[in-house]
Amino acid sequence: MAAQRILLIQGHPDSAAPHLCHALAQAYAEGAAAAGHEVREVDVARIDFALLRSQHEWELGPLPASLRPAQESIRWAQHIVLFFPLWMGDMPALLKGFLEQVARPGFAFNAEGNNPFGRKGLTGRSARVVVTMGMPALVYRWYFRAHSVRSLERNILGFVGIAPVQETLVGSVELLGDAGVAKWRTRMRTLGAKAG
Repeated sequence: MAAQRILLIQGHPDSAAPHLCHALAQAYAEGAAAAGHEVREVDVARIDFALLRSQHEWELGPLPASLRPAQESIRWAQHIVLFFPLWMGDMPALLKGFLEQVARPGFAFNAEGNNPFGRKGLTGRSARVVVTMGMPALVYRWYFRAHSVRSLERNILGFVGIAPVQETLVGSVELLGDAGVAKWRTRMRTLGAKAG
């Protein structure tokens, strides 16, 4: 397999202490680097940016300078991996705010004719979404239909042309223990090595 340019987006909003999301991202990065892939990381919690408050601001306002490096890393990447905990059934608000800011017209998509969203700006990239949660992953997938992850895949990633999108759901995190965490770290290293 040819070396890939991989961007890891850490979406856990708490950067003060290491969490499972951080351990999984670190393992993925280790596997990718060992296999010869180039890896960049964006830690959303460490970026200071304002939330968008209007359509006008999203369409015509300037991208905060603090987010320019993240947007450039998205442009650079061939494969993007997002890590976040499931909070109240969805991604944390900070990650959602980040995605709203970086997925701007002229970058994530472009007008084509009369259609302002006619041309997807991030085609040619694949993604993986890694989500940790307290409930069993099967409950989230089958009972709740993984609604928020599907929404992210369809309404954000797919909307801007990122495909295919794979997912890894890590459930019952409070019950994993050291052995369970080690098992998931091994899986992440394997995925990183495959750029998958």
